[in-house]
Amino acid sequence: MNREEKAVAVAEIAEQIKESEAVFAVDYRGITVTQVAAVRAELRASDATLRVVKNSLTERAADIAGAEALKELLSGPTALTFVRGDAAAAAKAISTFNKDTEILAFKGGLMNGEPLAVEQLQALAKLPTREVLYGQLVGVVASPLTGLARGLGGLLGGLAIALGQLQEKKQSGEVEAGEPPAAAAAPAAEAPAAAEADAPEADAPEASAEDTAAEPEAQAAGADDTQDVAPEAAEETPSDNENQADASA
Repeated sequence: MNREEKAVAVAEIAEQIKESEAVFAVDYRGITVTQVAAVRAELRASDATLRVVKNSLTERAADIAGAEALKELLSGPTALTFVRGDAAAAAKAISTFNKDTEILAFKGGLMNGEPLAVEQLQALAKLPTREVLYGQLVGVVASPLTGLARGLGGLLGGLAIALGQLQEKKQSGEVEAGEPPAAAAAPAAEAPAAAEADAPEADAPEASAEDTAAEPEAQAAGADDTQDVAPEAAEETPSDNENQADASA
């Protein structure tokens, strides 16, 4: 590899470090070309790639990308796994291959710019994949939404039934037949109020009638008084004959 090729390789590695969500450093000693191809095929499903490069080139690329923590892992044969997709799935693929072949042991790595120890990578490999987590999340979110949808569906169904029954009543005339009595109730309720409002005006004729009836009674009473006085006056006043008799005597 000449100088220009090395410069191109360093630039590519630096760009891969910047674009990756996670970078795993693994020991590739003892791996065969066939095994490398198999691992790369497994990593491709999680949008990850395995690259074997010289440590000197990786150091220069780490300086350019600002990933100083990677330089501490570059001791011995080191391959880098660049993960742009599901970090848990990529770590699981590496861990499974290591259990089966005892090759590609974790040396450390980076995730979102933060260093990862071997124990953290092993724990990451035990996590559910992103697809499994999405499925669990959808199940958790969908459960209350399903209940809400069923409740709303029941309410809307009941409303539709009620509106249908009302429409049937309107068509059969039941609703229209029941409306006139309700409308006539208002005039009936207003009638007593109108009668009460007119009542004071009727008092005057009643009073005049009572006065008219009282006048004959008063006249009759006056006549009785006259009749009572007349006999008394007759008793007290001597007759003309008696006066003449006394004069002759």
